[in-house]
Amino acid sequence: MSTIIFPSPIYGPVHSRRLGLSLGINLMPADGKICTFDCIYCECGFNKDHHTHTHHPSREEVAEALARQLEKMHNDGEHPDVLTFAGNGEPTSNPHFPEIIDDTIRLRDKWCPDAKISVLSNSTFIGHERTRQALMKVDNNILKLDTVDADYIQLTDRPAQPSYDVMKVIENMKLFNGHVIIQTMFMKGTTVDRKGQTVSVDNTSDRYVEPWLEAVKAIKPQGVMVYTIDRETPDHNLCKATHEELDSIRDRVVAAGFPCTASY
Repeated sequence: MSTIIFPSPIYGPVHSRRLGLSLGINLMPADGKICTFDCIYCECGFNKDHHTHTHHPSREEVAEALARQLEKMHNDGEHPDVLTFAGNGEPTSNPHFPEIIDDTIRLRDKWCPDAKISVLSNSTFIGHERTRQALMKVDNNILKLDTVDADYIQLTDRPAQPSYDVMKVIENMKLFNGHVIIQTMFMKGTTVDRKGQTVSVDNTSDRYVEPWLEAVKAIKPQGVMVYTIDRETPDHNLCKATHEELDSIRDRVVAAGFPCTASY
């Protein structure tokens, strides 16, 4: 079982497939996982296996830890390409997320002004005005949209909120007026559904790609990231999408007029 639990509030730097030398900012507790999704492919494992017993890091804790690490890296002559909000759950669920973004911009400008600020979000809170305004301030507002198929989302992303509505999420993505990068996981293999049946999780076919691509066109993002499994997953029956499949999807996005990268 996958049990990668990241330190909090700062970890790394690490080399990201998509972002370069990345200093991680984890706004979740350091002793477990809290997320509004419970994805079957999450490297941090399932929510139920990593209950937390400590609090979210405060705004002050994040700022102090980030300042120390950025000053150390600066003095060592090492500067991150990106400051990335990710870790053990959904970063925008931290109650101080908007203020933490303001602090991060200030510290970035002081210690590593060329670095980008990225947020990896599953999009569940982008309907909140304060969250949306904070995300408008970052360089890379990377929002998850694995599919537009509601049944597939329940099978693989497993949102914790019964009210989750992917069509509403798409409408909220449009409100960024293009200041959004869509991130989509493509994979294959099987999982066991809530009825105990083994079912396919392959979302690389036209059945899933075509309506997803129409949503991309409607959102009009500044870019798209398509990727596949890279690390151990808690559901061990998942498989990578092939290079050829990802390249084909990437090329269709580019043909529609949007920059797109594929990570294998």
